[in-house]
Amino acid sequence: MSDEVSASDSENAPIPSKRYLTIGEVGEVFDLKPHVLRYWEQEFAQLRPSKRRGNRRYYQREDVLLIRRIKQLLYQQGFTIEGARQQLSNEHTKNQSSNSSNQSKNQEINGAIQNAVSGLEDVMNKLKKG
Repeated sequence: MSDEVSASDSENAPIPSKRYLTIGEVGEVFDLKPHVLRYWEQEFAQLRPSKRRGNRRYYQREDVLLIRRIKQLLYQQGFTIEGARQQLSNEHTKNQSSNSSNQSKNQEINGAIQNAVSGLEDVMNKLKKG
């Protein structure tokens, strides 16, 4: 039995439920060296961990999920850094347009609910009067 972690194993590795993870902890989860994570910070504008005491990096859950996606794009799907950057940008744009569409649908639903409530209030007032 081998102690090595395959790429697919590290992709499915559970993310610890801590608020912040250090660069070493993230590296362990994804089997990545700290210098790779620091390099990705330079190459991917979306990856910006918090820095504290002595420039120590602290990754939040969103950062860790982004690292998982970057690793999938680079190591499993064979994207170049530039290609992965473009893919992440496209996914972000797609998510924004989906969120915009959902907001529009929510506004329509809220309007319909307000109309229904108003109609019910009118019915209640008519019943009270007569």
